[in-house]
Amino acid sequence: MDSLAFAAAKLNRWWKRSMLRWFLQKNVAISEHCDRLLPERFRADGNRTFATEIAPRLLTQNALVYDLGGGARPFVSLSDKQRLNLTVVGLDLEGGELAKAPQGAYDEQIEADLTIFSGRGDADVVICQATLEHVRDGTGALRAIASCAKPGGLIAIFSPSRNAIFARLNRVLPEKVKRWLLFKIFPEKSLGHDGFPAFYDKCLPSEVERIAAQSGLELVERRLFWKSSYFYAFVPAFFAWRVWQGVSAVFLGADAAETYAYVFRRMH
Repeated sequence: MDSLAFAAAKLNRWWKRSMLRWFLQKNVAISEHCDRLLPERFRADGNRTFATEIAPRLLTQNALVYDLGGGARPFVSLSDKQRLNLTVVGLDLEGGELAKAPQGAYDEQIEADLTIFSGRGDADVVICQATLEHVRDGTGALRAIASCAKPGGLIAIFSPSRNAIFARLNRVLPEKVKRWLLFKIFPEKSLGHDGFPAFYDKCLPSEVERIAAQSGLELVERRLFWKSSYFYAFVPAFFAWRVWQGVSAVFLGADAAETYAYVFRRMH
């Protein structure tokens, strides 16, 4: 290919990417504008609310904190860790992910499968953010989460619901296809847990509450969220998603939520 043809091909690729970006941005803007007609509780971002409001207020001075599944991106920042003099234990299925975390983020690293892990029952606070959906055995994972907390210790969990449309699509689309779509439309999601295989086993609010009660946990707080970003980039899909969500809520109640956050207290 001569230099002129190469330049033309490069310009064509740039133009296509630019037009796609413009198209997606316009659709997101329209969808978000329509969303303003809904009550505030339908517009709250669950992951952000968990990360900035729910879990941080559980962190107290000198606490022992378990971060389950945080891997390369620990929940507790180095500045907060130092400010509160926290001891942070990180657990992840892959030791390589733990090794990618900022130096000093974890005081102890545990490479283990959460579904068969047995904790020491010594944590003041246990945090499990966007991890539960990635395990094959939700019951085992929830029991392990409970085993990490000491009596009176607090557990904060955030997870998408198995009934969310994006979760349903995640389970049926081939792994390569969904990763390609996800990272093309949402490049920022190549960070964190997005893109890892997801199974959504025991990932309904009703199931989490049942297993938590069986594991000796007392419900302290439950927050349901009805927003996820996946359908905002195409207005027809956005409207179909919102309608489906409303119909599902009539029949499924809390189990129709997109995502949810819980705070539990270990009783014994």
